Amino acid sequence: MKLWTPIFIENSKIPVWLSKIAPININAITLFCVVFSREEIGIRTRRHETIHFQQYLETGVIGFLLLYLYYYLRAAFKHGFTREAYLAIKFEQEAHQHDCDFWYLWNRKRYNWLKYKI
Repeated sequence: MKLWTPIFIENSKIPVWLSKIAPININAITLFCVVFSREEIGIRTRRHETIHFQQYLETGVIGFLLLYLYYYLRAAFKHGFTREAYLAIKFEQEAHQHDCDFWYLWNRKRYNWLKYKI
């Protein structure tokens, strides 16, 4: 099985700019097939953002963005616009839980993020 991976761009200003309008400080962000990072990308961040890329492939660009916003707003209703709300997003739960697992991307089942609860 071929593992599709995104394009990584290090030392980008995009996460810096987005952090000014986001409720959290953004170190790296996946925007469909490109990962922008404000510094050199470590292996854990590569894996985390590649999980998001796989989620994009499953939902499509618009689907991912709409679902991400929906899950975030649901969590924000419960936790406020905090880091806790960000960590409650289903996509983030999957990525954070498995970003240290070397084999996860090779063994990951499609739509695995659906099993997480907000």
